[in-house]
Parts: sequence; structure tokens; C-alpha cells
Amino acid sequence: MEREAALKIVAEQITEHRYVHTLGVMETAIHLAQLYGGDVKKAELAAIFHDYAKFRPKKEMKKIIEDQEMPRKLLEHNSELWHAPVGAYLVKKEVGIEDKEVLRAIKYHTSGRPNMTLLEKIIYVADYIEPGRHFPGVEEVRELAEASLDQALLKSLQNTIMFLLNKNQAIYPDTLKTYNSLVLKGGKTS
Repeated sequence: MEREAALKIVAEQITEHRYVHTLGVMETAIHLAQLYGGDVKKAELAAIFHDYAKFRPKKEMKKIIEDQEMPRKLLEHNSELWHAPVGAYLVKKEVGIEDKEVLRAIKYHTSGRPNMTLLEKIIYVADYIEPGRHFPGVEEVRELAEASLDQALLKSLQNTIMFLLNKNQAIYPDTLKTYNSLVLKGGKTS
């Protein structure tokens, strides 16, 4: 699917603010794919569609999670996680994208997962560091992303976990598993 056609489809699903975010994620994902030898077209496509379901009603997303037998633990955690797996399902169903790598990158862009592929890491990190993001720690992750995608991923996970701990919110098990898998493979945290 060509960029303009994909962007047109996504623009109908999200707010103008989220569309600007999507453009930032797309450009960042393309850059990271070029930097780390990833598939630029797949990175572009996954980035464009990563927030496809972001503004679907919670009731609709909950029904899809239940009907498609997605992990029930999703429903026990913050609904902000839901749009990623639901989005992967809807992108396949409504848009007709069948590429499993692209769909997995969309599916895991909020939670991560152990043993993430290069494309999954690119989309996760691009979503975290796109130029429109402004929060404590993002500049450090941007710098890390230029030197080591794994270190950028690890630091973004660490920041997310600390943010949730400080807000006394539950941490999705796959996020902890992703963090642990990186640390156990020799990753370092600061």
C-alpha cells in the first residue's frame, strides 16, 4: 500500500493531533529502519497504522478482545493498551493488510514482548521518541536510539515502568517480561 493511500485511511480514524503524531512516528520509524537495516516500507506501513484503533469506543475494543479471544489480562489493565492488539486485528480486517510482521509491530507497540523483532523494536521506539513527544527522559532515549536500538528500547521500558510505579498503576505482564528479557540478554540500565 502506498503512503498517501495509507495516510488517507488513517486520517479518517484518528484526530488531527494524533495524525500529526502518526506522521512523526512514520518519519522516525523510517529513520530507524534505515539506521539499523530494517525494512523501510514495512516500518513506514506499521508506523502509519500503529494507532488505527486509538479512538475506537472502549466498548467496541472490549468486545473485540473478548470475541477474538485475545489475552483476558488486557481487560484487567489500563485500556490504553487495548488499541494496539485491537488495531492489528482491525487493520487486517478493515484495511486488508496481511503482512504478519507489520501486524505484530502494531500489536506490540504499547506493551512490547520478549524477543521482539527488529521491526517491532523500531515501531515501539519510534512511537516513544517521535519529535512531538515532550516528557522527562525522552531526550535520553532519542540519543540512545542513534547508537543502540536495544538500549533505547530498554530505557523506554524502564521509564514507562517507573512512570506507572509512581502513579501506583499496574504494569502489564508483557511489559515486564520484555524488560526482563532485554536485561537478561546483557542490556544495561542507567
